[in-house]
Amino acid sequence: MAEFLSSSSFFAITLTLLLWHLAGLLQKKTRSALLNPILLSVAGIIVILLASGVPNSAYQQGMKPLTWLMTPATICLAVPLYEQIRALKKSLPAILTGVLCGTLASLVCVGGLCLLFGLDETMTVSLLPKSVTTAIGAPVSKALGGLESVTVTIIIVTGILGNVLGQAACKLFHIHDPIAQGTALGTASHVIGTARANEMGALQGAVSSLSLAIAGVLTAFLLPLAVRLFL
Repeated sequence: MAEFLSSSSFFAITLTLLLWHLAGLLQKKTRSALLNPILLSVAGIIVILLASGVPNSAYQQGMKPLTWLMTPATICLAVPLYEQIRALKKSLPAILTGVLCGTLASLVCVGGLCLLFGLDETMTVSLLPKSVTTAIGAPVSKALGGLESVTVTIIIVTGILGNVLGQAACKLFHIHDPIAQGTALGTASHVIGTARANEMGALQGAVSSLSLAIAGVLTAFLLPLAVRLFL
């Protein structure tokens, strides 16, 4: 059975889309932020792969066609940017300042914690780009000697946490301005956080899309400096 599923080019995609759809229906019915479709889908896939004996390498191979679509999907984030271009131009200085502060705070906090817990150079480099999209964080981490798999994992975990807790955090700290909300979610939790920002409002989604792009570029430039600072 495991060999048949591993050799099937449709198993991985069908499993992923089915679990995503079911998780989305569950969250829509319960209206609970904790029942995040991404989190539930990942957990379900892990359980099914372990139970069926299908190796992760076979699953990843079957997912390549769907993974390829991540690039055009990311490009589609430009649509809300165009629709909210006037508001973005007006608030651009505030957005740039917020993204810069958020990016620096992320690098300093992660680097400081790595020093505190005595993590080695490889793990530190792997964890530093936690708040940027995988397309930027993974190759930058690998180029600096980090473990790409660890970087991808921490990026996904960070995104899920931002998606689940971001809106609640805005309420807790009385952040009601849509520009500030979008900047925070995009800078801290990249594309997955932007999905939550889009649910909060069109302006939040546009600002979050812009913020994640700027944060990614800033991190790519600042990460080598952070590595020298903390190692």
